[in-house]
Amino acid sequence: MKRTVWNHKRIREGIRLLGTAAFLAASFFAGRQAAVLVNGLSVRVERQESRDPYEKMQKFCVVVDAGHGGKDPGKVGVNGALEETINLDIARRLAVLLRQADVKAVMTREDENGLYDEGASNKKVQDMKRRIALMEEADPDLVVSIHQNSYEQESVRGAQTFFYTGSESGQRLAETIQARLVNGLDPDNHRTAKANSSYYLLKKTSKPIAIVECGFLSNPEEADLLADPVYQERVAWQIHMGILQYLNGME
Repeated sequence: MKRTVWNHKRIREGIRLLGTAAFLAASFFAGRQAAVLVNGLSVRVERQESRDPYEKMQKFCVVVDAGHGGKDPGKVGVNGALEETINLDIARRLAVLLRQADVKAVMTREDENGLYDEGASNKKVQDMKRRIALMEEADPDLVVSIHQNSYEQESVRGAQTFFYTGSESGQRLAETIQARLVNGLDPDNHRTAKANSSYYLLKKTSKPIAIVECGFLSNPEEADLLADPVYQERVAWQIHMGILQYLNGME
């Protein structure tokens, strides 16, 4: 009988010790300092703070700029779709895809508002300056600004990218994305990446940057496509693949 009691005591002691060990292990990986009791003694467990498990994999950073916003709707499609809304929809999808590929994605705007104060005398100028400030602060490997195009002739259509005149890295980025948009969305699109020296973002950004005009809101067929979430996802996918291809060439 005594032997049975002794065995029960040993079993209970073993369970208690296993529980303590499990608690210590859990405390070690919890990412904070903690004090636990072992055989009546206080033992302090020291370890490093826990961090984002994807942090080490985020080797690259990309700024995703959704053009316009707030009191600046941008172009208005023949179907009534607003450029600012489509820009944001595609930018959000692009940011998600980049993050899934372990690329840090920083958005200049994440809602329908612009980047200006309501009382600003020149909201457009303040908006653009703040976009540039965000880009510089993020110190990205590249910047992609999402926009939509428009033209007086409804028959004109097709995605096109722009880069700053004389920027070799910007040209390579724009050409890489352009090739993806053509091959992945519209093989009949014969547009090519185009140099530009007047766009404010292209002039003021010190990082490689491409402006992506995803299509023409003045073209009825393309305007309906650009307002379609499924097509927006396809556009975002091709841009994201172009970005990854460019980043891969940097390694």
